[in-house]
Amino acid sequence: MSSESQSTARATYLVTGLTCDHCARAVADELRSLAGVSNVTVQLVPGGHSAVTVVSAAPLTAAAVVAALDEAGEYQVANGS
Repeated sequence: MSSESQSTARATYLVTGLTCDHCARAVADELRSLAGVSNVTVQLVPGGHSAVTVVSAAPLTAAAVVAALDEAGEYQVANGS
């Protein structure tokens, strides 16, 4: 068994403002640039709440996620996610 799976955090955020694949790539690229992030997947829902899942070495702070989304464009974590 790999100890890697025990030392990772996975979080899914519902993100608004994504309308196309370019948006999804921009968000994924910004989140991947955060320290400790090993994988980002985006389930695009154009104009709705897209599910963005981040795998990282440790849980990310809400401020880090918000800053990465802001840097990528006009994307926001939906209330309640």
